[in-house]
Amino acid sequence: MSRILGGFAALILWAVPAWAIVDIQEVTSPGGIEAWLVEDHSIPFTALEIRFEGGAALDPEGKRGAAYFMSGLLEEGAGAYDARGYAARTEALAASFEFDISDDSLSISARFLTENRDEALEHLRLAIQEPRFDDDAIERVRAQILSVIASDAQDPNAIVGVRFDALAFPDHPYGTPYEGSAESVAGLTRDDLVASHRAILARDRIHVGAAGDITAEELGGVLDALLGALPESGAPLPEDTEVALTGGVTVVPFASPQSVARFGHEGLARDDPDFFPAFILNQIVGGGGFSSRLMQEVRVERGLTYGIGSYLLPLDDAALYIGQFSSDNTRIAEAIAVIREQWADIAANGVTAEELDEAKVYLTGAYPLRFDGNGRIASILVGMQQDDLGIDYIPTRNDKVRAVTLDDITRVAARLLRPEDLRFVVVGMPEGLEASN
Repeated sequence: MSRILGGFAALILWAVPAWAIVDIQEVTSPGGIEAWLVEDHSIPFTALEIRFEGGAALDPEGKRGAAYFMSGLLEEGAGAYDARGYAARTEALAASFEFDISDDSLSISARFLTENRDEALEHLRLAIQEPRFDDDAIERVRAQILSVIASDAQDPNAIVGVRFDALAFPDHPYGTPYEGSAESVAGLTRDDLVASHRAILARDRIHVGAAGDITAEELGGVLDALLGALPESGAPLPEDTEVALTGGVTVVPFASPQSVARFGHEGLARDDPDFFPAFILNQIVGGGGFSSRLMQEVRVERGLTYGIGSYLLPLDDAALYIGQFSSDNTRIAEAIAVIREQWADIAANGVTAEELDEAKVYLTGAYPLRFDGNGRIASILVGMQQDDLGIDYIPTRNDKVRAVTLDDITRVAARLLRPEDLRFVVVGMPEGLEASN
């Protein structure tokens, strides 16, 4: 669905230093649509990121996969253009449009040149406001989705995620794949796709970030042209939900010499006061590559896996703390035991001052590298808005990291790491591993 912006990608603005260029302007269009802009006219190129809250979690009951299906059709014909014509016109404009879906949002990423900005944005407007949902495109995309679903059913990495999510969220859309099932996708109609478009693409849930060769006044006009005619409101956003995971082991038999395991329990919301200490703690536990505790203990010291990692997953309606690894069927029980031991040790004793200092140095040093182009900057601006981080977040973020103390980490480790609540989902033929409810 995406197209590459050719050699022009090489001209994307690099951030050296990051703080010198990330001067964020708050923009409000004449029609009342708000956006954040980082303006720079050194190259004739602009990146625009639009995000609609809600995403695939707004699928109606029995219609799972509708939002994913719908998002895959936005470039498959719009306005007067059928699918082939729309793609040809996008390429002729040297533009790039990407449409992506998650449970929490639908994202539109646009890259275009200044010289034909108006034409490129009018072409994008057609996809946003006038998608055709032609029958031939519907059936072509349906076949593609069904192929993905069939492939995932034979992929242990996909299976472990599906099973883990089902245990974590049995009564929420998070608990099922947003691609839908073979049965649900086969039953979706054109009317379902049109309804999904109406439910998600609405003005009451928009976040916009822009970076590049465009002024605030010009961006205001762009916002109204692209988004002003959308419905004022969409479907109600989902309610918060509880994480239903309990401690234990779930085994999903799968013929393979290796087993794949996902593990975790409830995490912390992005607006939790302890999120920054938890973020740094995870860098030490499992987010820091070879320097992390889990990598050292599970791979380096014992050779039980090629790789293991963990991450905080703050969703809009819940929060998880998750890790994943693969191991030989004969050794995965040992690997799980080591993970539990580390979880319990860090919960009880925290980490060392040296580990904390190393994590801070890495996290503060790596942060400016995120601002490596207009597209990344625009995406970061949208993420900041969606997480309510405030327009001053970028220049203050590293100070927040440096302000975290060892006492903070110790306190949050005792709160966040709950070894008795760890649920392991294992896909494979593990030996010496007893499943539990």
